[in-house]
Amino acid sequence: MEISEHLDALRREGALLADAAGRTDLDAPVPTCPEWRLRDLLLHTGQVHRWATAIVRDRLRQPPDEAATRAARGPDPDDAGLLGWFRDGHAALVAELDRAPAGLDCWSFLPAKSPLAFWARRQAHETAVHRVDAESAAGAAEPTATDPAFAADGLAELLTGFLVRPRGRLRSERTRTLLVRATDRPVSWLVTIGRDPVTVTEGAGAGPADCTVTGRAHDLYLLLWNRLPADRAEVAGDASLLDLWREGSPIRWG
Repeated sequence: MEISEHLDALRREGALLADAAGRTDLDAPVPTCPEWRLRDLLLHTGQVHRWATAIVRDRLRQPPDEAATRAARGPDPDDAGLLGWFRDGHAALVAELDRAPAGLDCWSFLPAKSPLAFWARRQAHETAVHRVDAESAAGAAEPTATDPAFAADGLAELLTGFLVRPRGRLRSERTRTLLVRATDRPVSWLVTIGRDPVTVTEGAGAGPADCTVTGRAHDLYLLLWNRLPADRAEVAGDASLLDLWREGSPIRWG
């Protein structure tokens, strides 16, 4: 996807998140993140937006230290101002990315064509996944559908970016393989899980795997971000691999 497409997605997803939050009590539980109330979700996502904005705006070459992170986040708003605070931070992030030069030079933490491409993509998907959380808190029977191309892009970021990092926690005493295959996009990935960091082969086709998960890119995107149950996809083979996935795949900030 192009940077402009990620920015369009970031605008849309932030607006949808705020709309869902605006019709929901801040004390509402977030079913997709059981440890959170809606208040926690808005605060977390707004802090991430401000943190990313500072990195891009100030052209930081290293990850912000604790003091810089606190400064970027600013003071926490009270309940009455929380939704407006979220909207302001989201708008500032979009504006900063929109005006950043193509040659932006700053810190990033996953492979990408450029730092600007990284931050536009990362914040689009960060916001999209938490938009689903906000909709779950609002009692939506189904999350708003994501475009198949955007969902496939999010799968690629998760599988070939986050999952293969050396510090990832997804491990198995014996080598096991998971094939992820979309039905509405020509994409697939073979995930190999063992004692060492995960490896991922793109375009794995129908190659043999211990477990194969097949479905729409939207459903796979949310399933592998642990926002949908496994029964939303077709699962063949050793379904216990998805239990291992849920235990070892969550991404934590900080």
